[in-house]
Amino acid sequence: MTPSELATIHEAAFVHDRGWSADEFTALLAQPYTAAFTAQGGFALTRTLAGESELLTLAVSPTYQRRGIASDILTQWLTAIKTNAETAFLEVAADNHGALALYAKHGFAQSGLRKAYYARTSGAAVDAVLMTRAFTQG
Repeated sequence: MTPSELATIHEAAFVHDRGWSADEFTALLAQPYTAAFTAQGGFALTRTLAGESELLTLAVSPTYQRRGIASDILTQWLTAIKTNAETAFLEVAADNHGALALYAKHGFAQSGLRKAYYARTSGAAVDAVLMTRAFTQG
């Protein structure tokens, strides 16, 4: 997917937040240790370094939601990193109940909370739930 396609999907998926621009995706993808995992209608952007892998963003176009695409993309990421990362982590808006359930299904557990972290285009800021999953090495 091109940075422009990533930006289009991101903007459509995050209706309560500012979507990331094509220039932002171009800059992120140019950074070392950053990877994109894609499927029709969706993608994840990650950064893996020093035994840790962070899910920077995961987005699925509304047209493709509720088809298991986000789960498939998470599986791609977790499979790719499990031999070179001890921990995977992410943050998600506390009001994103679908994502919270998806991440829990994939073995993530809450490890922290950032109060009023996500500014919304309308309404009050929302907490960020920090989630972590450890891998057993060996």
